[in-house]
Amino acid sequence: MEVFSVMTYAVFGKDGESGDLAPLKGNRTDKGPVLIVCPSSVIHNWENEFSKWSAFIVAVYHGPNRDLIIDKLEAHNVEILITSFDTYRIHGSILSVVQWEIVIIDETHRLKNEKSKLYGACLKIRTLKRYGLTGTIMQNKIMELFNLFDWVVPGCLGTREHFREFYDEPLKHGQRSSAPERFIRVADERKQHLVSVLQRYLLRRTKEETIGHLMMGKEDNVVFCAMSELQKRVYQRTLQLPDFQCLINKDLPCSCGSPLKQVECCKRTVPNGFIWPYLHVDNPEGCDSCPFCLVLPCLVKLQQISNHLELIKPNPKDDPDKQRKDAEFASAISRGDKILLFSYSVRMLDILEKFIIRKGYCFSRLDGSTPTSLRQSFVDNFNSSPSKQVFLISTRAGGLGLNLVSANRVVIFDPNWNPAQDLQAQDRSFRFGQKRHVIVFRLLGAGSLEELVYTRQVYKQQLSNIAVSGKMEKRYFEGVQDCKEFKGELFGISNLFSDLSDKLFTSEIIELHEKQGKEYKHNHGQKLDLPRLEMDLVPEKGIAKKFLVDNERETTGEPALADLGIVYAHRNEDIVNFGAGNQEKATLSTGLKGAVTQPYYPTLGTKRSDVEQEKENVKLVASSKRRKRSQYSLLAQSMGMEEVEFSKWLLSATRAEREIVLRDYKKRKEKIR
Repeated sequence: MEVFSVMTYAVFGKDGESGDLAPLKGNRTDKGPVLIVCPSSVIHNWENEFSKWSAFIVAVYHGPNRDLIIDKLEAHNVEILITSFDTYRIHGSILSVVQWEIVIIDETHRLKNEKSKLYGACLKIRTLKRYGLTGTIMQNKIMELFNLFDWVVPGCLGTREHFREFYDEPLKHGQRSSAPERFIRVADERKQHLVSVLQRYLLRRTKEETIGHLMMGKEDNVVFCAMSELQKRVYQRTLQLPDFQCLINKDLPCSCGSPLKQVECCKRTVPNGFIWPYLHVDNPEGCDSCPFCLVLPCLVKLQQISNHLELIKPNPKDDPDKQRKDAEFASAISRGDKILLFSYSVRMLDILEKFIIRKGYCFSRLDGSTPTSLRQSFVDNFNSSPSKQVFLISTRAGGLGLNLVSANRVVIFDPNWNPAQDLQAQDRSFRFGQKRHVIVFRLLGAGSLEELVYTRQVYKQQLSNIAVSGKMEKRYFEGVQDCKEFKGELFGISNLFSDLSDKLFTSEIIELHEKQGKEYKHNHGQKLDLPRLEMDLVPEKGIAKKFLVDNERETTGEPALADLGIVYAHRNEDIVNFGAGNQEKATLSTGLKGAVTQPYYPTLGTKRSDVEQEKENVKLVASSKRRKRSQYSLLAQSMGMEEVEFSKWLLSATRAEREIVLRDYKKRKEKIR
């Protein structure tokens, strides 16, 4: 609606009254046309919305009739032209000669790469008014911000070199876990300066700010599943293959006695490998990129091993106890709810489809082969049909534009290197119109490449929160993006192909950070943060959601983590989004008993003293929960409400209303004393 308002009033002089809906013929010679560039999947959405809310002359420059549209454009018979990214990338030279009144690019993050042909074509657009629409303004790197803003307002962030030296490098090095105090201080100053500059050109609204009070919330659970013994053996043996060893040992001295590294001498090619020969059938001497041409194919192989369902699905030959755990895990994810199951691999969707058919579930499927004309009907059918339980979706094909609010469970089977892809997939369910609490499960293979993919996601999300929102984030990692000196635990080929099968990579990093944080506070004489009454009762709206979810979970009797055989689990919101209003722990349930605020670790082989300490910790947590629950119940009684009724009121109340209730409650308690 904001887009329509801008074009109706500012461009064409229409104020939205019924008498102004007809095109103003006299204004066409004064105003140029409007160009909208968007993904091909939403072209019809744009066209339909213009038809519904306006009377503009709209044309679509896409498909076989492009020449006819150009003729209409030259005859001034088009007010708004809609085209796709691919069409503009190929035929942009034709459209770049037009002087556009306004240019709007939907999903502007597609311009993040300054080396792409699309970015170069969009730079040639002739207009004085450029607008970009996106929900993920930064996805992988801080430099993406420069590319997007430099397209909208050329020169607003200085030169590319200045932006890199003044913002990009200081922010990244200040986030390093062992960064000196001086680096941290400089990073904080540059962060605040960058946010202030971006706000001049950025209008940003989040779900929490606009429709948060209308939704029941979302919890993003990251579940680390133990690989089977067969998977582990295959994973370890794969790392020993010549192709992988060539990459792992690339920087070692060459075995021929030369002072050069292996990659610069005898081990640049791998003729005895299993992957290399197939990549160089027509070039047995190797290519200019050797051996780095192996990186992507080798990564794909490790990812296939990490998530191949045929290796981890319930096997009739398994012992009864394992079969029971597999069945309980499936029931823990869904208890009569609708599920969206995402995977970026179409082959993986094929395997999942066979698995679902064997289970007898009624399902839908959408991937790149699904015709665009049928996609909306698939979505409508899933939303309206009570019998449809599962929707299999390719992350690339269905991660944008779909409205699937009938589902309240989202399972992401394999993580993407780009965190925005997984977040966009979650938002197919968690969006306006969702009436239920949404629970997300990201399934990762513990000790596999998927752990590294996820930790890279955390790193990128933190950088985005710092650069765009100015938030404070925990400094988990030693690695610095695009820095050869500080590859740390995240970057570099050696980390990609390291054997993590005997480690809990992610949990060890988080545990180390928490330990260092406690030591820092102890050494500097700082008090540990203790829960306050205000936080215990109304720390925003979280506790109300927690009560509703916990109350529902107690009646369903969901199994505990230990019964499911899960190695480790945490909530993503407990790891990311730490600063500026996010210091308190999230109070929502994970939907899996046992993963409340602390990660779960198996206790097999633990010393007796550790077991006793664990029991004591459990008692303390339980006591704290009872105290909070009691205080919450008293607060509900003071309002003359039952707990469930009070929880619903709390979800819809403003912060000011909650503070008034808390203040009145504290005054009454003081009078009683």
